[in-house]
Amino acid sequence: MAVELGYREEAAILVLNRPEALNALSFAIVAEIDNALEEVARSDARVLLITGTGDKAFCAGADIKELRNRDLMAQKRGAESGQATISKIETLPIPSIALINGYAFGGGLEIALACTFRLAAKQARMGLPEIKLGLIPGYGGTQRLPRLIGEARALEMIMTGRTIDAEEALHIGLVNQIMEGDPLEAGLAFAKGFTRYSLPVLGLARQAVMRAADMPIHEGLKTEADLSTLAFRTGDAEEGMAAFEEKRKPEFRDA
Repeated sequence: MAVELGYREEAAILVLNRPEALNALSFAIVAEIDNALEEVARSDARVLLITGTGDKAFCAGADIKELRNRDLMAQKRGAESGQATISKIETLPIPSIALINGYAFGGGLEIALACTFRLAAKQARMGLPEIKLGLIPGYGGTQRLPRLIGEARALEMIMTGRTIDAEEALHIGLVNQIMEGDPLEAGLAFAKGFTRYSLPVLGLARQAVMRAADMPIHEGLKTEADLSTLAFRTGDAEEGMAAFEEKRKPEFRDA
């Protein structure tokens, strides 16, 4: 299968498995990703890791052959369908980590942008090269990239289509960390930094940050106040504060 879903420890692991095409996205593969994300949402996993087979590519983007000779409405439906699928990563009830083990271009980078965190191997290369084909990113790249790295840097990447390496991606805030060794092991180790905490409260924290991107700061502060109040009312908050006072490790129960 071109999309493989497995589980290890507390993690769901989604692997794009089409190495002969650098794990490029076809419309059928996007549908497989959608089905896999639905399964992840129903699972007991506490984090989703996404990576690609091999050490050459995370995902090299869209299968260009499929984009040829399509009418306007078919193209629009394809963009909307891809956007909807990738947005499911962002709205999962658990955090997600993109393990960028090689090339992440076009739709591949857009998948990574929808993840909560991004880790990159030293050999990773990233970009939105659609402008070179007379196109623009269609799976959320024009929206998520400037929110992550700022408008000026995002416009430069989108309007030049240039490729950046892992070091530059780390410098501009596109990735959180450069991975050493096996990407999966690096992802699992990174995830341990937050999976021990309350999932509902982690979700509220993500919502507060994500909503702030779409509103003035005074509105964002109101949202943060509302969501932090909801977090305060959880049983896990009570347990966390009690454990702090009692100088012990908290035992969160996702409630």
